[in-house]
Amino acid sequence: MNREEMARAVREGETVLGLELGSTRIKAVLVGPDHAPLASGAWDWENRLEDGVWTYSLEEAWKGMQQAYGELARQVQQQCGEPLRRLGALGFSAMMHGYLPFDREGNQLCAFRTWRNTITEKESQELTQLFGFNIPQRWSIAHLWRAMGRKEPHVAQLDYLTTLAGYVHWKLTGRRVLGVGEASGMFPVDSGACDFRQDMVETFDRLVAERGYAWRLRDVLPQVLPAGAEAGVLTPEGARLLDPTGTLEPGAPLCPPEGDAGTGMVATNSVRERTGNVSAGTSVFAMAVLEKPLSQVYPEIDLVTTPDGKPVAMVHVNTCTSDLDAWVKLFGQVLEAAGTPLEKSKLYELLYQKALEGDPDCGSLLSYNCYSGEPVTGLEKGRPLFFRRPDAPLTLANFMRAQIYGAMAALRVGMVDILFGKEQVQLDTLYGHGGLFKTKGVGQRLLAGALGVPVAVMETAGEGGPWGMALLASYRKTRAEGESLADYLEKKVFAGAAGECVSPDPADQEGFGRYIAR
Repeated sequence: MNREEMARAVREGETVLGLELGSTRIKAVLVGPDHAPLASGAWDWENRLEDGVWTYSLEEAWKGMQQAYGELARQVQQQCGEPLRRLGALGFSAMMHGYLPFDREGNQLCAFRTWRNTITEKESQELTQLFGFNIPQRWSIAHLWRAMGRKEPHVAQLDYLTTLAGYVHWKLTGRRVLGVGEASGMFPVDSGACDFRQDMVETFDRLVAERGYAWRLRDVLPQVLPAGAEAGVLTPEGARLLDPTGTLEPGAPLCPPEGDAGTGMVATNSVRERTGNVSAGTSVFAMAVLEKPLSQVYPEIDLVTTPDGKPVAMVHVNTCTSDLDAWVKLFGQVLEAAGTPLEKSKLYELLYQKALEGDPDCGSLLSYNCYSGEPVTGLEKGRPLFFRRPDAPLTLANFMRAQIYGAMAALRVGMVDILFGKEQVQLDTLYGHGGLFKTKGVGQRLLAGALGVPVAVMETAGEGGPWGMALLASYRKTRAEGESLADYLEKKVFAGAAGECVSPDPADQEGFGRYIAR
């Protein structure tokens, strides 16, 4: 899109905004009518461990969103000479799960408890047994059950329970709604009805009544909506919250808010059966769109949905690149101390490429990368560790390969041992996106070897979740009557999209097998 075309699209309100509050970055992406990104803005943030709870402040969330949007708006002005006054549509997503309770006046009742917490193991097990449905520790209902069991005073004042994406959407529109994919990380969802499982709602409500609370679950949970549904419009108050300069006009329609798992599926065109994707950054999760239900309950497997309600098996691993990033930072400090600093992106590329020179099994080096507890492998608390045998060759190539393998190891347990092994789930291709795949060919090749399936990375994968959210907002605005999300993505967004697919290398498969056994 040239300058004149961009100026017209901006002036006539034909652009669409997607904004995602990720684990380490808040990012906004603006797309044109052709779904191609026009401008972006970002703000870095980090979770904090306070009183034993991983959390973020909502004040920092608003600051980050305003900064990211402000940077995007300045780019638009510089690129085409037009202020960003009108949007055709917009949508907000955030890291899935967590616990954000509010009272009747809209006051936050306790610190935001994020997906990273592993403090609900007992409650998770109790609810899984009660429902006959796996309830992971991250899910909102597990945190609520824990708060009820601990008789936390705020539970009696509960008027609304939502996720971070749902909270932002509520403040910008006044609507208490949630996309079905994000809702499926709060409480079990009926894919056919695109709603919370009524039988399980009634079961939980009996527990609520037994403990003397006046509220019932549907009173406090958001309304569930599928992709494309009407989900409110940007209010004057919401426009000012997002853009304190007052330039942005209210009235633009919003799509249902989603989680980063849902936007990852959309950004990789992975919403049809037999497709899947891996999002690998601070955490890593793999999604497989199912052709049939799983045969039994697995504590390692979450059952969630696509943004349009199709059943999905999800393997979520709490830690992926955090320890790897820490080692890269350390090597960067060495170079700085030697007076030969290297640009961050080039340092990553150098070290990742070096990993390909390592032995297929990392030469008996081992990395346990867990920064926090890891439910998939039964680890209660994080303790990053690096091990080697005295006779193991400690080379840079083997060390870096071990770090990347460590980032994939827990994911392998859930995907290969359970989904591909016990359940015989078939995937034609697994699409990768996120920081692990930024260095071309490295993470992609090693993950293909780790999981034993072809891994594809599309040229658009670097746009990530906020772009996926912008696509959902575009679908809300421009889809044809009766057009499915899968058809919309396939025909209008990804038709002719370039990418590269790597098949598993037998040597990598054998080497990773030895690594994981060790």
